Amino acid sequence: MNITDTHQHLVYPECSRYSWTDGLPALAGQAFRYEDYLRESAGTGITRTVFMETAPDDWRGEHAMVRGLAAQPGSLIKGIVSHARPEEEGFGEWIASIHAPGLSGIRRICHVEADGFSAQPRFVENVRSLGPLGLTVDLCFLSRQLDQALALVRACPGVSFILDHCGVPDIQGEGLDPWRARIRDLAAEPNVVCKVSGILAYCAPGSATTQTVRPYVLHVIESFGWDRVVWGSDWPLCNITSGLRRWVEISREIVQDCSDEEQGRLFHRNAGRIYRLGD
Repeated sequence: MNITDTHQHLVYPECSRYSWTDGLPALAGQAFRYEDYLRESAGTGITRTVFMETAPDDWRGEHAMVRGLAAQPGSLIKGIVSHARPEEEGFGEWIASIHAPGLSGIRRICHVEADGFSAQPRFVENVRSLGPLGLTVDLCFLSRQLDQALALVRACPGVSFILDHCGVPDIQGEGLDPWRARIRDLAAEPNVVCKVSGILAYCAPGSATTQTVRPYVLHVIESFGWDRVVWGSDWPLCNITSGLRRWVEISREIVQDCSDEEQGRLFHRNAGRIYRLGD
C-alpha cells in the first residue's frame, strides 16, 4: 500500500542553526538530508511526502532550498508546508512571495510560545486570510493547550487545519485523559483534520511500542473518522525513541484489521485531497 508521509523534516546544519535540536542527543549537531530520508524510507511504501518546516532560525532560506529539492526530477516532495509568522506585520508579503504551485500551507509552532499566543488579533486575522488562498494551517499545540487551538479553529471557519501529532498527548504524564475529551471537541469542528504522527517521541524510554500508542491512534481515528486523518513520520524526530521504519510497522499493526479502503485513506488518499497533492 502506498504511503504519503505528510510530516517529513530535513536538517542541513551547514544551512541553518536548528537551535531546537539542542538538548536532543539523537538529533543535535547531526545532518538529516534528503538523501538520508530516501535511504531510510526505502521499502516502506512511502511514495510521496509533504515537507514540514524545520528551520525557524532561517525559514526563508529553508523554503528556497526545499523548493529546489522538490523541483528535482523524481522528487518525492510533492507539497511544502512553510514556516510563517502570522503574528508579524509582514505575513501577507511573505505568503504572496511564496504562493505558488507546490505550497500546501504554513505552520507556526505555538507550544513554544506563551499561552494565548495564537489569540492575538493580528495572528487570527492573518490565519483567516489563508482560507481564500486554499492554504492549510498545521496546528502544533500541547495537549493542555488544545482549547487554544479550538478557539483559533472556530475563529477561522474558512481555513483548513491539520492537528499535528495527535494533539501532542502527554503520554508519560496525564495519559489518555483529559486528552480524549479535548480531541473530541476539536473533531467536532468540520475544518480540522488530525495527523497520526510524532507520538513515539512522547513515550518513555523503552516504551515506544504498538501497545503504548495504540489507544491514542484509535481514539483519533474514532473521533475524526477515516476521511479526516492523515499519516506522518515526523522524521527525524521519530529517531528519538525508535525510527521511521519501526513507526511505519507500528502504524500498520494498529490498523491491520481495518479494511484496505480505510487504510488507504489514512496512509495515502486523504493527504492528496487535504494538501492538494493530486490522487
